[in-house]
Amino acid sequence: MATKEEPVQEFFSIGDVCALTDLKPHVLRYWESQFRFLNPAKNRSGNRVYQRREVELIMLVKHLLYTEKYTIDGARQRIEEQRRAGSLRAEARAALDVQMIRDLEKQLQGILRVLDGTEAPQTTDGAAGRNEPEPSTK
Repeated sequence: MATKEEPVQEFFSIGDVCALTDLKPHVLRYWESQFRFLNPAKNRSGNRVYQRREVELIMLVKHLLYTEKYTIDGARQRIEEQRRAGSLRAEARAALDVQMIRDLEKQLQGILRVLDGTEAPQTTDGAAGRNEPEPSTK
């Protein structure tokens, strides 16, 4: 029996991009003013709609600024060099891969802390750590 693949998401809201990149919306909006290639389209409601390619470029900018410690001007120049050399897409994908590996590593470290008993498990409903009674099943 063939497995059905989930469709790949091609468009992202600013909230989606913030969740994926661990950046605040005001940072993304500021970067749009500093990097001309970050120019998301807007839908009929006027909300930003990012394409997958733009998310990859955002991850590259984040990598250059936060990991490589470039200034905004330096990052802009580095990206322009990569674009001229034809390596921009590969560099952007590599930055995305690095971020994904770091995120997985953080999650695994959190799991280890829970298993060691040094950290309480987190729940998706946000109730972890609160002294709330368990719901009754009566």
